[in-house]
Amino acid sequence: MGNQFAPNHVIHLHDENHSRGHFLGGFRIAPLCTRRRGSRSRAAAGCGPDQIKFEVKTDKNQHPAPKAEPTKALVYVFQDVKQDNTLTIGTATTRVGLDGAWIGAIHGKSYFFFSAEPGNHRVCAAWQSSLKRISKLGSAADLSAEAGKVYYLRVSVDERSNHRPNVKMEHIDPAEAQLLIASSSLSTSQPKK
Repeated sequence: MGNQFAPNHVIHLHDENHSRGHFLGGFRIAPLCTRRRGSRSRAAAGCGPDQIKFEVKTDKNQHPAPKAEPTKALVYVFQDVKQDNTLTIGTATTRVGLDGAWIGAIHGKSYFFFSAEPGNHRVCAAWQSSLKRISKLGSAADLSAEAGKVYYLRVSVDERSNHRPNVKMEHIDPAEAQLLIASSSLSTSQPKK
């Protein structure tokens, strides 16, 4: 099973106060959100419209791991949340977009998966929050999907009080993905009405 994430094509969405790009682990990390271009830049990164929010349910007893259909790619998205060791109420919900449209959301330490047509795509993860500063945080990656192949992404959300809030998307290998499937809840989501 192959993972085709091209180096220098991971995009990290920052708020408008952090505008410089840098390299991290062989990937170019570059800001996309500015006051003038925020919505267009986020759509170009694969995110959907800001006004769409999701209701998410998680099930810690289900751990499905389907295979890709012969004519489509299958993409798993895992979320890992860093929180304070104190009592916390709630956890991060992250919307996941493909080519400018939201396709679902994940909540807490969970995962979901979706099929994608073969070809080049943009996958985006953006923190869903009523706080404007937090809702601008996200990350994205280019995906060269091949029919019958499986791809794995991890979204790391840092919501610790002594750290700057952050969302980061990265490629993970199939072996680690199998461990995450076994230890993560399954997320199912639908747009809020």
